[in-house]
Amino acid sequence: MATEGGGKEMSEIKTQFTTREGLYKLLPHSEYSRPNRVPFNSQGSNPVRVSFVNLNDQSGNGDRLCFNVGRELYFYIYKGVRKAADLSKPIDKRIYKGTQPTCHDFNHLTATAESVSLLVGFSAGQVQLIDPIKKETSKLFNEEGLLSSPNQASSPGGTVV
Repeated sequence: MATEGGGKEMSEIKTQFTTREGLYKLLPHSEYSRPNRVPFNSQGSNPVRVSFVNLNDQSGNGDRLCFNVGRELYFYIYKGVRKAADLSKPIDKRIYKGTQPTCHDFNHLTATAESVSLLVGFSAGQVQLIDPIKKETSKLFNEEGLLSSPNQASSPGGTVV
């Protein structure tokens, strides 16, 4: 019950409050269900890349989404901007230990509902061909790191283009 004399109304809905244990905050579903919440680090940056492909399957949910955060690569069904993807259930999730993914793209010409080719580039110069639907790793190119990317320092023998 509100008091006379300009007191706060009791019918106000709170979206956050603080206790001695910490801050409690109302989060949207997409942020709440995000796997492996990465704490904010202002000193380093983990660029996020996103790739889309349409598989033209019969269910009407033919769009697929791939994104990377740091050393992790995720593959999901994309249902559009109005309905959030269930981030707790990726179709495929990969964690890389040696290097981290820096770019990726789908082969749109060969993509089907049963198989899709995803080419992933890594920070040490390797390139990997994977199929996130079949959960297969096909080929690893430049495994020795003989070819360097423009972002890497050139090797003592020079850069091979």
